[in-house]
Amino acid sequence: MISYLAFSLTLAAVYCLMALGLTVIWGYTGMVNLGIVGFFAVGAYASAILTTQLGLPIFLGWIAASLAAALAGVVLTYATRGLRGDYLAIVTLGFAETVRLVALNEQWLTRGAEGISGIPGPFKAQLGSSFNIAYLIVAWVIAGYAAWSLARLDNSPFGRVLRAIRDDDLVARVAGKPVVRFKLIAFAIGSGLAGLAGALYAHFTSYFAPDIIAPLLTIYVFLAATAGGNTRPMGAIVGALVVMLLLEGSRMFTTAALGLPAVQAAALRDFIIAVALIVILQVRPKGLLPERIRPAPRAR
Repeated sequence: MISYLAFSLTLAAVYCLMALGLTVIWGYTGMVNLGIVGFFAVGAYASAILTTQLGLPIFLGWIAASLAAALAGVVLTYATRGLRGDYLAIVTLGFAETVRLVALNEQWLTRGAEGISGIPGPFKAQLGSSFNIAYLIVAWVIAGYAAWSLARLDNSPFGRVLRAIRDDDLVARVAGKPVVRFKLIAFAIGSGLAGLAGALYAHFTSYFAPDIIAPLLTIYVFLAATAGGNTRPMGAIVGALVVMLLLEGSRMFTTAALGLPAVQAAALRDFIIAVALIVILQVRPKGLLPERIRPAPRAR
């Protein structure tokens, strides 16, 4: 039972990091990114290849994963700098599908549909049965530090510029702000967090394959960001825990309580999650932790 809880909460930390990436890209800057799972996969494959084929230390693999995903985010943002709204969302969705197809077909690099196995975990042999607990702590320390850093970023002049771009990028441009540069930085930060989440997932499960790059994962991350509040880092933490509670709670309800077959249980789980999302959006349309509008400073 303890190992099961540790596994579930570690996955919640991975979802939290991806939701934090959406907080920067979508909540702060107003750019809809439906390809967050693509950056997740870039980070996972970068760290897995570097540590299994080149023998790099895991810590360096995590750094390389963040940098690779951030670079992919910068390239994608610069190439689509003239797109907004639904058009940008469609392009990012296509990016995620492109990453999946490349991972599926380039067997010399990603081993194709078989995936990369034997991805090392940090001190896994030494920790033994305590590995899940130790990795849980590490994952949440990283997620907590990322949330704290983004909260400080939100309160900084840089964060205020991002919110101005979100509200009206034309006004921000008239005010003399380099909008494209700020968008590039925001997308790099968000995609870098998603890449780090992919690396944490790959080294935790010791396996990564194209099947994991599924649109359903994007839905879970958007559910986490939306349920918690996509404009606050703490909302990503709360939303990730809510999503994991929904996923595992519905799994127990459909299999243990109702005793349904696997196919019917999976369909009922998706229905329960969809209903929960609708209820949350009806009751709390801005999330469980909505954005706090700071009052304007009084003139002396």
